[in-house]
Amino acid sequence: MRNKGRVRLLIFLLGGLHVVVLLAGFFGPYNAKEQDRSLPYAPPTRLHFRDASGFHFRPFVYVAVSDLDGYREDRTREYPVHFLVKGYPYSLGIFTSNLHLFGVDSPARIMLFGADAFGRDEFSRLLFGGQISLAAGLLATLLTLATAAVIGTVSGFYGGWIDESLMGVSELFLSLPWLYFLLGLRAFLPLHVSPEGTFLLLIGVIGLIGWARPARLVRGMVLSARTRDYVSAARGFGGSHLYILGRHILPETFGVLLTQAALLVPLYVAAEATLSFFGLGVSEPVPSWGNMLAALQHYGVLVSYGWLLSPAAALVVTSVIYGMLADALHRIRS
Repeated sequence: MRNKGRVRLLIFLLGGLHVVVLLAGFFGPYNAKEQDRSLPYAPPTRLHFRDASGFHFRPFVYVAVSDLDGYREDRTREYPVHFLVKGYPYSLGIFTSNLHLFGVDSPARIMLFGADAFGRDEFSRLLFGGQISLAAGLLATLLTLATAAVIGTVSGFYGGWIDESLMGVSELFLSLPWLYFLLGLRAFLPLHVSPEGTFLLLIGVIGLIGWARPARLVRGMVLSARTRDYVSAARGFGGSHLYILGRHILPETFGVLLTQAALLVPLYVAAEATLSFFGLGVSEPVPSWGNMLAALQHYGVLVSYGWLLSPAAALVVTSVIYGMLADALHRIRS
């Protein structure tokens, strides 16, 4: 029961994370591509609750003004933070909305995680970049597990030369240094494609690399399940292969596939970020956690503007939660 409660909590946290990223247009106050060239590398906006007149329950901000030492706050006027405000339009699937969780009146800007070199709001870009990175991880995982389920099931159920051939191919994939292979394969493919094409290309490349290990785990589960008495009884009563697989064997693999999904999603999110970091993934101005971190390749930017590390923090948090979920699922199965 303790592990099941932990699983529920972790699923709730991951669900909340993915909902916030999915609704990036609502939670992010600005368009991810909107630039303000007057505020390059502006620091995170400070929220104030107190001024000369006393304490205020509604937070407020000041306009950031550039000076020789960086930026200072122009305290001649306060700009209260408003909630559920109208702003730039964004798409929610088939719907369009312009409602945002919070915002401030112009010329003030509320940038919770600061700005990048073009004055773009890092918080909004982090949320929109999460849509690309998390979607790539989830879809690539789905592709990997679908491939692994088919290959592992066929290999374990039919055995013989089919099993030997498929497992021989899996051994080849397991022996590959996947990171270098991934970089080399993506570099070999066309670079000048649309962001949508690049995204689909990433999913295909990443998803078809890591099927070997989960396929071997599925094969082991199928080998164990096919020798059980109820499977032999189903064969004796004339059950077809499809019936036996669907009714008795495939349900035995769901647990291992679920655990593998929790392990693979953060791995594939990191793979997408790695490719984008090196310029082989989704390119600007479309944000992803990888190309947002690419600015940190310059040492001066890395040591001077720490808020640009926020995508790395998002990657760490996502990986830790998924890793804890995989551990909890494994404890339930064992």
